[in-house]
Amino acid sequence: MRLVVVSAGLSVPSSTRLLGDRLAAAVGRDLPVEVQVVELRELAVEIAHHFTNGFPGRKLAAAIDAVTGADGLIVVTPVFSASYSGLFKSFFDVIDKDALAGTPVLIAATGGTARHSLVLEHALRPLFAHLRAVVVPTGVYAASEDWGAEGLDGRIERAAGELAALMTGLSAARPVKDDFAVVPFEERLAALRTAG
Repeated sequence: MRLVVVSAGLSVPSSTRLLGDRLAAAVGRDLPVEVQVVELRELAVEIAHHFTNGFPGRKLAAAIDAVTGADGLIVVTPVFSASYSGLFKSFFDVIDKDALAGTPVLIAATGGTARHSLVLEHALRPLFAHLRAVVVPTGVYAASEDWGAEGLDGRIERAAGELAALMTGLSAARPVKDDFAVVPFEERLAALRTAG
């Protein structure tokens, strides 16, 4: 299965990329996956050109193909001004609005303080709901003080397990009560005529 990590981190090394790598590794412990990382920092100029000329450059086209062809996505952004980064939003703006429909997505973000953790619920989850992706219940936010602290590993494992389950379709494998049958109109009409 193909798992794509979209990282909007700007620095090297990047805590945003580190979180994406840790999430991908955790999914890989639950499910055999082929991981590809899309670093948006490397695509910034091509994203801007796409907005002005309407055509993706070679690297941006390859990144779009990877993201839209993935069996699952991990998307990670740093928090700027209490929301996702402009680069992160710009990348998803150049993707066709129907291209991610039904795709399992794990949302994650990094920031300097825990006060921005609601970015997952007020910015990222609505964005991917709009794109009709299937967002896992557990999002992962990592503030500066979370690295090496208790709790982050557990959130990573829980979210990764949810993504792996969606990627393999386990959530859809629950038994469905089938007490509704479709009867063709002609058969129903014939039954009514016979009874009457």
